[in-house]
Amino acid sequence: MNMRTPRRRGASAASSAPSARPASDRGGRGGRGAASAPRGTCWLYGQHAVQAALENPARKLRQLLVTAEAQEALAARLEGGFPIQAVRTERARLDTLCGPDAVHQGMALLVDVLTPPDLDTVLERPGPVLVLDQVTDPRNVGAILRSAAAFGAVAVVMQDRNAPDETGTLARAASGALEIVPLIRVVNLSRVLDALKTRGLWVVGLDAGGGILDGASFGQRRVALVLGAEGAGLRRLTREHCDEIAGLAMSSDMESLNVSNAAAVALYEMYRHR
Repeated sequence: MNMRTPRRRGASAASSAPSARPASDRGGRGGRGAASAPRGTCWLYGQHAVQAALENPARKLRQLLVTAEAQEALAARLEGGFPIQAVRTERARLDTLCGPDAVHQGMALLVDVLTPPDLDTVLERPGPVLVLDQVTDPRNVGAILRSAAAFGAVAVVMQDRNAPDETGTLARAASGALEIVPLIRVVNLSRVLDALKTRGLWVVGLDAGGGILDGASFGQRRVALVLGAEGAGLRRLTREHCDEIAGLAMSSDMESLNVSNAAAVALYEMYRHR
C-alpha cells in the first residue's frame, strides 16, 4: 500500500484480512504456475527461497527441479548436500511451471505449505509482532517477512481472508524469510489485537493520524505493530483496537511509502532502541 502522510511529517499504515483454513487447504492461489501444485502445496523458486526451504527441517519437500547450471550453483551453497533428489530439467519447463515473468534462476521446489505455530508459542521468543490488516500483494507480504527477519520480529499475523496464500511469488520476495518468521493466519484480527494486549504487548497502528513513531519512547514495552492495506490504510475497527497511532518522520517532498518500505523503516526504528 502507499502510505499517505501529513505534508510536514511522514506516516504510514498497514493491515490484513479474516478466515482461517487448515494448511492442507491452502496453496495454489495467487500466481501463475500455481495450478500445477496439488492442494496444500506450492512451488517455490529462486535461489534464496529454494535454499532456505531445503535447509528448513520443518519443510516437507516433494520435488526439486533444476537446470544443470543451477544444480551446480545450489550444491555449492548447501553444506549438507541435497536433502531430496534433484531432477534435471530444461529452463523452458521452469518458465512454464513458474510463469514467464518469474525469476526462477533455474530451480523450482515443490513443498507442502508450512503449518504455523500458535500465537502463544511464538510469543515465548522476545521481539515485536507484525500485524497486517488486509495487505493483499504477495510481494509486499514477502518483503515485510524479509524485514521482519532482519529486525527480529517473532511473527507476522494476518487475517486469512483478503490476504495472499503462500506462493512462489511471496516466497521469492521474502528471500528465505518465509522459513524464518512464522506467517500466522487468523479469523478475527480485532480479537487477536486484544489477545496481544492481554499478553503485555503495546499495539501501535502505523498511520498518519497520530504522532511520530519514536522507538525510544517504548522503553521496555514489547510492541505489536499494525500495518494497513495498500492504499486504504488501517480499517476503522482495527484503529479502534490499537493502543496508539503513530506515523513515520519523513520529508515533505514525499507523501507516502509503500507498505513494505514503511514496515522496514518502523521495524528499524524500534530495533535500534531495543
